[in-house]
Amino acid sequence: MASLKLPYYYLQNARESNSMLSFPTTVISTKFSLPFATGYRDCASSVISTVSLIYHSGLYCRWSNTKRVRGEWFTTRAQPMAEELLEDISVDLPTSGNSIRQRFLNFYAARGHKVLPSSSLVPDDPTVLLTIAGMLQFKPIFLGKAPREVPCAATSQRCIRTNDIENVGRTSRHHTFFEMLGNFSFGDYFKEEAIRWAWELSISEYGLAADRLWISVYEDDDETFAIWHNVIGVPEDRIKRLGEEDNFWTSGITGPCGPCSEIYYDFHPERGSEDADLGDDSRFIEFYNLVFMQYNKKDDGSLEPLKQKNIDTGLGLERMARILQKVPNNYETDVIFPIIEKASELANVSYALADEPTKTKLKVIGDHMRAIVFLISDGVVPSNIGRGYVARRLIRRAVRTGRLLGIKGDGTGNVEGAFLPILAEKVIELSTQIDPDLKIKSSRIVDELKREELRFVLTLERGEKLLEQMLADAVSNSQGTGNVPCISGKDAFLLYDTYGFPVEITNEVANELGVGVDMKSFDTEMEKQRRQSQAAHNTVKLMVENGANLTESVPDTEFLGYNTLSAKAVVEGLLVRGSPVSCVSEGSEVDIFLDKTPFYAESGGQIGDRGYLYVMEDGNHPKAVIEIKDVQKSLDSVFVHKGTITEGTVEVGGEVEAAVDAKLRQGAKVHHTATHLLQSALKRVIGQETSQAGSLVAFDRLRFDFNFHRPLQDNELMEIERLINTWIGEAIFLETKVMSLTDAKRAGAIAMFGEKYGEQVRVVDVPGVSMELCGGTHVSNTSEIRGFKIISEQGIASGTRRIEAVAGDAFIEYVVARDNYMKQLCSSLKVKAEEVPTRVEALMGELRAARNEVSAARAKAAIYKASAVANRAFTVGTSKKIRMVVECMEDIDADSLKSAAEYLVDFLQDPAAVILGSCPSEEKVSLVVALTPGVVDLGIKAGEIIKPIAKLCGGGGGGRPNFAQAGGKKPENLVGALEEARKDITRQLEK
Repeated sequence: MASLKLPYYYLQNARESNSMLSFPTTVISTKFSLPFATGYRDCASSVISTVSLIYHSGLYCRWSNTKRVRGEWFTTRAQPMAEELLEDISVDLPTSGNSIRQRFLNFYAARGHKVLPSSSLVPDDPTVLLTIAGMLQFKPIFLGKAPREVPCAATSQRCIRTNDIENVGRTSRHHTFFEMLGNFSFGDYFKEEAIRWAWELSISEYGLAADRLWISVYEDDDETFAIWHNVIGVPEDRIKRLGEEDNFWTSGITGPCGPCSEIYYDFHPERGSEDADLGDDSRFIEFYNLVFMQYNKKDDGSLEPLKQKNIDTGLGLERMARILQKVPNNYETDVIFPIIEKASELANVSYALADEPTKTKLKVIGDHMRAIVFLISDGVVPSNIGRGYVARRLIRRAVRTGRLLGIKGDGTGNVEGAFLPILAEKVIELSTQIDPDLKIKSSRIVDELKREELRFVLTLERGEKLLEQMLADAVSNSQGTGNVPCISGKDAFLLYDTYGFPVEITNEVANELGVGVDMKSFDTEMEKQRRQSQAAHNTVKLMVENGANLTESVPDTEFLGYNTLSAKAVVEGLLVRGSPVSCVSEGSEVDIFLDKTPFYAESGGQIGDRGYLYVMEDGNHPKAVIEIKDVQKSLDSVFVHKGTITEGTVEVGGEVEAAVDAKLRQGAKVHHTATHLLQSALKRVIGQETSQAGSLVAFDRLRFDFNFHRPLQDNELMEIERLINTWIGEAIFLETKVMSLTDAKRAGAIAMFGEKYGEQVRVVDVPGVSMELCGGTHVSNTSEIRGFKIISEQGIASGTRRIEAVAGDAFIEYVVARDNYMKQLCSSLKVKAEEVPTRVEALMGELRAARNEVSAARAKAAIYKASAVANRAFTVGTSKKIRMVVECMEDIDADSLKSAAEYLVDFLQDPAAVILGSCPSEEKVSLVVALTPGVVDLGIKAGEIIKPIAKLCGGGGGGRPNFAQAGGKKPENLVGALEEARKDITRQLEK
């Protein structure tokens, strides 16, 4: 007889599980307790915490005849189970993750909060890589850079944090992906309401016992302490004052800040309150954090009260699920445990019976899979930089962990398959209430994971073997020295760069064996690579200097450019080299702020307009002219006109006439509408799952990045062009509407990845073709585009492709230029245009044949020269006589040098060694080393011989043990290098 505690997930989702605990005999009578949450005393489906079972082992069982008697549940019998699964008696449990989320949002919606959707994991914030907190989407409001759209809000925000990745699975609460439930006040309510509602939610809504809740407050925040004690009634001995590090939030060195108050749940109240430590994870878990944003920190560190006091809170959904579902850690809740169970099934292990290291690995996979799926869903493609590196690191960590658990292939017998897609499907199944779009994106997520996993597995085994050797060498080299064994930074970088091992994995594996990693020299190697491979990528500084002051002195800019290309405006501000001025004279570069403008500011991929500002005088003659070369946005809604004063003087408060360059604007409109048509055509030709990953709309071209796993075929590109040009020829009128974001999405409008949208959005509709959220400028009819032509299609990162194309006038110019090139080619070849491909192929065939003849002649000449030097072979060695040739072969090319070496080793016969060099051009050296099997058997390797020769000649190379080739750039060193090689190999052979 034994007592067994079932994880909550088994009770809630029993119908979905074939791997229930097994029992050999029928359970005769079983009782399980039903504690009632406050406010749910009559709810027959309240949380079931434990089940005591009388069992032996061997047969599956099912519940039957379940009854409630005086607040407790009884089952009068249980019977052996064959095909049927366990009855689910808790389908409507109010403690499920989905219920916890919805009840939170409903609770605050009933108290006047606007429920807003989760923002993307890719934030519209250059200071952070990923969305790390629920408040991030409201940061501009808290910092005073954007007006509030609602007085208070509630969200369930998807978050990613990897700073504690090494603790994932090892502790009960650390995650890389988590949901943060939050309620926010933007100058509406403050401390007392926030505290009262947090307590009411915890006690009345979620049914937590009041005597299990502890409170932390900032050490100097007497007001908050008094509210908790005097208003709420929390005893003083359960309110702890903590210091600035724990309970004071700041947005930076300066800016909004304020004290925090946290609510902790006590798992062991029997330990009493004396010397209780809220940092004791074995007893307490912090589940709700209230930030009272009430001060502004000044440059000197002093605090001044904010005019608008704000509330920012966060309640961890996974933590609340753990508390309500009464499981020992966050991982065994219904939001994560089904993923762990699926991983256990693939690994053919039992989580319930597993040891702690195995459970930890399963938890790592359960955690990482949620992060991976949502990152890819939000458009992050695995790569070696930025967010892509976070995704790749998590994927590879999950793959390696799965392999350590014994998962081979897809876990169903196909050893060549991938297992992450199977787990991803489970994540998607569990997460549709978090993000309904997951199901729509599921095939793209699964395909991306499959490609990334199989790509990693190709190099993983080789990398693992190399890492094993590095670890063994590090341990061996440290023996007798007293030093801690350490892998060099160069070796760690080799694993990262060549074999795809994130350095964190190298660190983890090494640390398990007590071996260190030289991270300083690793960082040096990484920096070298960054310098060598920096892309030609321009970033635009969106924040002007003294931007904080501009929010007070410069109003938002009214954009008139949808309806007009010219307008009168007032100069609201001027900056020269970042500093405010009152007037600017001829010859100066200047940033100009207007109250309204027809100029489009760069956003949504479309570059800023160009044109002129005129300061007019009587007689319509301009007394000042400013050439506008670019327009950017600062602080979201202030337009910065960047230009040069070419004539006269401009003053703050003066009036100007703003005129956009109409030809350039038309070019931008044409190419912007063409990108919408291109996205629609791509979805129709290669699949609806492809999505935009970035764009550039210029006056003379467009660039469109999209997520796809392979190069497009010629026939696909032709079909894309055909579709777009058909839509252009159909002369479709565009429709532009402003509507709510919810209505726009409901209508099927596509949102651009990475863009931030407000409550009201602009929808650009090409009826029957495309509907997108877009603030850019567009043609009124597709016929204005005139024509569309793809210039290039190429990969720019793993899983990301790029199309460059031209439209409008640029299309005409491109076609005319290509036609002129074809005419010149026809004239040179003396054929018609349609005969050019055949004629070129014939010429290429003749060229290949001529090259082959030349190559054969050179090889013969090289062999002839080799036969002449064969007589100069000499013999070295003691017990075994080895014939050698070390010669400079003058100016023969690398291929001919190889032929000469092959001839000589055949002529000299085994054992023999040949070292040859040549200078085929003024600044080029060719080298070759060829060894017969008898020499290789002595431990001599061609690659080791050739490396020092190549280095002396300013180059490098390598090859097989019996044959190696190299090149260099210093012909003047060749003779000396060959002489050094002669001495070196002679020394080795004479030993």
